Amino acid sequence: MAARRRRLKKRTRRQVQGWGAVAAVIALVWAAGHWGAVWPVLVAVLAAAVVGGAGWALLRAHRLAVGRDRVWRAQEEARARELSMTEVDALSWQDFERYVADLCRRDGCTKVVVSGRSGDLGADVVGYLADGRKLVVQCKKYAPHRSVSSQDMQKFVGTARLEHGPDVALFVTTCRTFTPAALGLAVRQDIVALHRDLLGAWVKGARLETLIPLNGSGGGARRRPSA
Repeated sequence: MAARRRRLKKRTRRQVQGWGAVAAVIALVWAAGHWGAVWPVLVAVLAAAVVGGAGWALLRAHRLAVGRDRVWRAQEEARARELSMTEVDALSWQDFERYVADLCRRDGCTKVVVSGRSGDLGADVVGYLADGRKLVVQCKKYAPHRSVSSQDMQKFVGTARLEHGPDVALFVTTCRTFTPAALGLAVRQDIVALHRDLLGAWVKGARLETLIPLNGSGGGARRRPSA
């Protein structure tokens, strides 16, 4: 049965090929006899094919150029952020805390206070955003290649909200990454995790209120009076 089915398929395929060849011959004979009417159509089809091919090539070249431009811009922005972090890397941890406080003031925060001491219960910088929300910042001056660990984040989570009751809790670091566990904890506990790239953008002029939603929650639903 299977062999018979294969023979039928092969015979059908040969028949289709034969009828196709006959149709092609008939079409060629008809075209030769009506060449005056056929050649303008052929020219139009060829012209459309050339124009379409050229358009597709231009579109592809444009997309490649746009893609390369985006990559170049991203690389330039990364270099600019890294350059802006050169001076920050040279700061001591105490000066880094004061520098973060200055960034907060630059972006309209009020009543900004720097702890500048150990035993601050997770609050290196305390202040109020321009809309009245209370802000508490933990600053970690780490080498760029390091990561903020889950233990670091746990300490901040364990003290920041209980001791200071902030609307926005911000963890700022000079290193490039938070470990997955630390970042997951930050998201679950409404902590804003600001790693090196986001800090570089802040240093370059991005405003704090635009950075708060970018990495973790922590926007703070409540608003406190600025008084």
